[in-house]
Amino acid sequence: MTKLSGYFYLFAEQGEELSEELITEITLEKILYAISAIALSYLLLVSIQFLTTWSSEKVPRRYRLLIKQSVPFWKGLVLIITISYLINLFLNLSGQNLLALTGTIALTLGFAFKDYTTSIIAGVVALFEAPYHVGDRVKIDEHYGEVTDFGLRGIRLKTPDDDLITIPHSKIFSEAISNSNSGKLEAQVVTNFYFHHEEDTEAIIEILYQAAYSSKYTQLKLPIVVIVSEKSWGTHFKLRAYPMDARDEFIYQTDLTRRSKKAFKQMGLKYPNLTSKFELTDAD
Repeated sequence: MTKLSGYFYLFAEQGEELSEELITEITLEKILYAISAIALSYLLLVSIQFLTTWSSEKVPRRYRLLIKQSVPFWKGLVLIITISYLINLFLNLSGQNLLALTGTIALTLGFAFKDYTTSIIAGVVALFEAPYHVGDRVKIDEHYGEVTDFGLRGIRLKTPDDDLITIPHSKIFSEAISNSNSGKLEAQVVTNFYFHHEEDTEAIIEILYQAAYSSKYTQLKLPIVVIVSEKSWGTHFKLRAYPMDARDEFIYQTDLTRRSKKAFKQMGLKYPNLTSKFELTDAD
């Protein structure tokens, strides 16, 4: 018998020895109490999700994310109370039993629900390290969107195409996480423009500033910057500005592009003549 097999046998043996003392008498009354507790817990979780979403849209905008970010705390509190009640209902948790039970559960979860357990542990880590909050706009792997829900096992992202993607918390151990606003209401938006080398750079910069300053979505308390870089195929302009609410990111980009192009058309500006020889990269 190998050393590892010996550990398995020891844990299994502990489980058999404790099975009669650990589990209390199971009665119909206890089963009904357990079903009621689970049903009540489910209703509370649904109610928390509904009430926080509803109330966050009713309060002043600066408090919206604060309310949404409290969802993981309330959900975690409900789950801890429910699980503690169920354990107390069916198990006799003396000090010795608790120690042996911890080992048995760790062994079972470690092998049967390895990925699930890793995600739950990562979820606890995420609560403290906070690489993302509800309401943040994040990029994980190739997925980008707004965090709409923070669950026990993972988060839900709402993409620009209105898809909902579930991503396990365990990704924080292996993937780089890009967060655009880190719990704040504003997030910088970059809008790209491209022109021929011969066009008037100063005139284009002036139009972009005017478009940003006059947009109803712009947060004027934060800086607006235009970055210019020369490429082999033309001149690249990046308009960096902040909308008042990060969830307006794509509407804001559309507004800036639409009104800027109107002014560009009036001035008769030429766009670069791109051929198959030149290809834009992600950096462009």
